[in-house]
Amino acid sequence: MADLLTPDAIAALFTRADGEFLFARWGRPIVPVVFGTDDATLSVVKGAVEAVVALAGHQMAETDPELGANLMLFFFREWRELPEVPGLDRLIPDLKSLVTRLQAADANQYRIFRFDERGAIRACFVFLRMDDALSAVPAETLALSQIVQSMLLWSDRAFQERSVLAALPGGAVVLRPEIGALIRAGYDPILPAVSQDPSHALRLAARLGQAGPH
Repeated sequence: MADLLTPDAIAALFTRADGEFLFARWGRPIVPVVFGTDDATLSVVKGAVEAVVALAGHQMAETDPELGANLMLFFFREWRELPEVPGLDRLIPDLKSLVTRLQAADANQYRIFRFDERGAIRACFVFLRMDDALSAVPAETLALSQIVQSMLLWSDRAFQERSVLAALPGGAVVLRPEIGALIRAGYDPILPAVSQDPSHALRLAARLGQAGPH
């Protein structure tokens, strides 16, 4: 049985650096698309999406009526490549200034969410600059980590000290059971898709035992 997270620990995972609590999950089926990788990695990423979506009890679809695809993952070598992607500046209007900031910070990953009128997630853009550090991470590990972090609107500080993944004694890497249980609880249809009330953490905690280990 996984160690269940306390309400305070859950609240911390959705409380941003400015002190604001904000929980949001996807409000529509997920339609992934992957750019800049080979067929083998593409298969790994799509497999990770399918596994995490199934864990959440959410849905996938062939197309999104608004965007075509709504979970977009970009693999590339240098940030300067992004402004050259056709049409990306229409999806991310401040793309050039964002790239400048990420270059200055020497970042190797960045995630942008877009929301519907209720505040539920309607799109997510994941950017991975494959520097030496990310290139050393096995594709399965990188894909699982990124998809888990794209399933809910986690705090900007949520996984700075501890990864969403855990290594088994044999060396295999898996999703931490308590995080898997929290994702499943977060997609309970009885709960709202969006909440700015810290007491939402209590409602999530109450469902963790029902969610069970995965």
